[in-house]
Amino acid sequence: MRTTVGIIGAGPAGLLLARLLHNAGIDSVVLESRDRTYVERRQRAGILEQGTVDVLRGAGAGERMDREGLRHDGIELRFDRRRHRVDFPALTGGRSVMVYAQTEVCKDLIALQIEEGGPLLFETEALAVEGADTDRPRVRFRREGAEDVLECDYVVGCDGFWGVARSAVPDGRTFERTYPFSWLGILADVAPSHDELVYARHDRGFALLSMRSPSVSRLYLQVPADTDADSWSDEEIWDELERRFETDDDWSLRRGPITQKSVTPMRSYVHEPMRHGRLFLAGDAAHIVPPTGAKGLNLAVGDVVTFARALAHRTATGSDDLLDAYSATCLRRVWQAERFSYDMTTLLHTAPDATPFEGRLQLARLDRITSSRAAETDLAEAYTGFPIG
Repeated sequence: MRTTVGIIGAGPAGLLLARLLHNAGIDSVVLESRDRTYVERRQRAGILEQGTVDVLRGAGAGERMDREGLRHDGIELRFDRRRHRVDFPALTGGRSVMVYAQTEVCKDLIALQIEEGGPLLFETEALAVEGADTDRPRVRFRREGAEDVLECDYVVGCDGFWGVARSAVPDGRTFERTYPFSWLGILADVAPSHDELVYARHDRGFALLSMRSPSVSRLYLQVPADTDADSWSDEEIWDELERRFETDDDWSLRRGPITQKSVTPMRSYVHEPMRHGRLFLAGDAAHIVPPTGAKGLNLAVGDVVTFARALAHRTATGSDDLLDAYSATCLRRVWQAERFSYDMTTLLHTAPDATPFEGRLQLARLDRITSSRAAETDLAEAYTGFPIG
């Protein structure tokens, strides 16, 4: 089997890249180890930056998102029983974000790929990337019990931290931080208790109120890193959420049946460079952010947009300049997102060994954001998204 771009992984990054390449007249093959049902049900991010929304629309994948997604023009910061709304359009010249789950993005892109694009091979396990430092890299894979080879001009690894692409980069540096807490996340069949996301800093720990639709709430609690989700009863979860979201006004938390519980570890990770020869890393294969800043999926989108533009430029001009700049271009955006995600995490979470001094510093930082237009603008600009490319 032969193609121009071999894409490993059919998450939102791999699927969007295939769509962008198709629109540019460049052929690709997508290899995905899981089946279609798993990919379309895999719960991940739900906040799309303005730039991601624009890219999906431009790629022809925005129709259902615009119909069913929830545009949000701000978030609420909650601390010391106080509430403060950050108005994104007023602070950023009109930018906003969209609540639209990664599962739905994948469904839309899969449907387009099957209808219009190149091969999308589910239940196909990539085993190794070979010859990345040559002009004919190969992806060795297993499908239906038999091994085969995909010959490419370029390989893009969108297969996550544990995938084969990252392990095929022989040299480089890694930067990492593991946080001493996790998120206990729930899905609940109840209308959201607020029409925008609420980020709450509390002495007992962080809490986040989010949603997946007008009738489904997504909520999170900061918990110890070794927490078992089943160790929390539904009533205990709702009681703790209520404590951490408490305010001095008449706001109340709606409760409903919890349909899913999971624990998400908190990590920051960057691999430099994001390229080796004709192998390019994208998304979680190259970087991971704690979910506090809602940057993971959006960073992956920035990576594949940067690669697609660079390859289209190479096709049109014969110049490798943009491909050669891929890693540096992506990493500028990656590190800004890492910085923002770290800032949000340390601003809102209570470390196990936190001192009263550190708690007061958090409150001072939040006071600064809510009393200074400059500080509030910095948060709004980062939350709605850094420029792509």
